[in-house]
Amino acid sequence: MELYECAMIRNPLAFLLAGVLAALPAAAAEPAYHQGQDIFIETGVEAPDRTPTWYASMAGKPYAPVFEMLATQGTQGRYYPYTYPVTLKDMIRFHGHDCEGTIHVANAAWVALRILFPDGIIDRSVLWGISGDSPCWSDGVAFLTGARLQYGNLGFFKDKRYSHAIILYREDTKVAVLATWKQGINTIPGEPVMLPGAITWTPKVTTAETEALKQVVKTAGGTPTPYQVDLMRYQQWVHVNDILEHPLEDSYQAQVIPDFAWAAWIDPARAVAQPIARSDTRLKNYPYRERPITPAPPR
Repeated sequence: MELYECAMIRNPLAFLLAGVLAALPAAAAEPAYHQGQDIFIETGVEAPDRTPTWYASMAGKPYAPVFEMLATQGTQGRYYPYTYPVTLKDMIRFHGHDCEGTIHVANAAWVALRILFPDGIIDRSVLWGISGDSPCWSDGVAFLTGARLQYGNLGFFKDKRYSHAIILYREDTKVAVLATWKQGINTIPGEPVMLPGAITWTPKVTTAETEALKQVVKTAGGTPTPYQVDLMRYQQWVHVNDILEHPLEDSYQAQVIPDFAWAAWIDPARAVAQPIARSDTRLKNYPYRERPITPAPPR
């Protein structure tokens, strides 16, 4: 398998706006539409909210990710002709608090989405996602992709070694990308980094320091000292702000998964047995009227 990192991305897949949920595949396919050729989506029409605040102090850091999202108009409408920005502040509001998990999943997703959508326009109607059990990571994947358990396109890893990685899958092009952090910013005790990359910069708080403290706070049966609780929070805050001072490809890595099969990666015991057919994107490619105003019916 070839390792793809953001700085090296030259993926030939062009932008798509494609149809309905399809059978899960192995081989890659062409996107249904190509941005700038047979579809024209304007980006950058709304300024992203990168203003730091008490619950999102890292939002203004140099490499805090911004996502240009494409959605459909209303419950069963066509595609919007514009994107809207999503920032860390939006993700934190959705999740309920800032935490290192939310920042990590956003950063890993940014690396993966650069491969899946080289034009930078993220079509939420064609995305599936897999994460670990952590609410931080699963919330981040659900928020960025629009995938949901009831639709059968949000799953949890069968192999728990991947608990702090994500898979994002594009159903139209049938390309899946595994993304995770690099060795050196991984801070979960006992969880390996599942891709081979390692950071080349020096963090202010080392992985060993953070893991040692988490072992005390998270596995102490509810008896850490108040100081240890405060210190862990402070270390996490330093950790994520430090990461966002560096290009994201310096800290995160992604890899295309060949011959991807959804069922091989997800835990079937945590899947909805009878998924609901998604209807809100059903008419996204619907044709327009021949005239802007429908003629009045004959009397």
